[in-house]
Amino acid sequence: MKKLYIIMMAVFIAVSCSDDSTNNAGMPGDGQGGSLAIFALKGDYLYTVDHSYLNVFSLLNPQGPVKVNQVQVGFDIETLFSDADNLYIGSRTGMYIYSVTNPEDPLYVGEAHHVTACDPVVSNGTHAFVTLHSNAGCGNTINALMIYDIADPANPQLINSRVLTQPKGMGLYSHYLVVCDDEIKIFDITYPDYPHLVGSINKQCHDVIIRGNQMFAIADHAVYTYTLNEANISSVTLNSEIVF
Repeated sequence: MKKLYIIMMAVFIAVSCSDDSTNNAGMPGDGQGGSLAIFALKGDYLYTVDHSYLNVFSLLNPQGPVKVNQVQVGFDIETLFSDADNLYIGSRTGMYIYSVTNPEDPLYVGEAHHVTACDPVVSNGTHAFVTLHSNAGCGNTINALMIYDIADPANPQLINSRVLTQPKGMGLYSHYLVVCDDEIKIFDITYPDYPHLVGSINKQCHDVIIRGNQMFAIADHAVYTYTLNEANISSVTLNSEIVF
């Protein structure tokens, strides 16, 4: 897992540098290192999670980042995802939502609990998508995609679940949800209550990072880059394969 985090960080940095080179406005950007990430960049602040805490670092002085806050969330915290003014924190027992309207002082908004499982999470603002998977370290035999209505983020509601093989990381692309399962599966979530499988890529990966039409798929011993086509989601082009 440590190796996976290092690879994800490297991909995140590469993508962020590419974004910076095309950012003519010169404004600070946001960054997300995939649904299995333990960090998220929002403007001038970096958020990280460890076993129990959400940590806040100010990057107002890029040469001297400063830790400005630490918020206790719970136990067995695993992942962090950022969307708009909210952070979505995945743990082995549930999902926590925190507001960062005040970036230095994250405030608890709501949570949803589930059976003990490894728990990546992504959100499109109206719905949160959680994968539960079983392996030697996750403590259950459930493999499923869970969909929550978060119109009221203080009270997330489970509206559907779909049995999968062993889902892990996810990424959002327009009205599609990309899930790393026994292969990379692409679901149409135009109607989030009923995700519809519309495509797949024959690769077993842990997580995906999507920027624009580019997707980076991270496997045990390789990183694959693809070009996605919103108008024809079945038309996925493999651009490169980096083996390590």
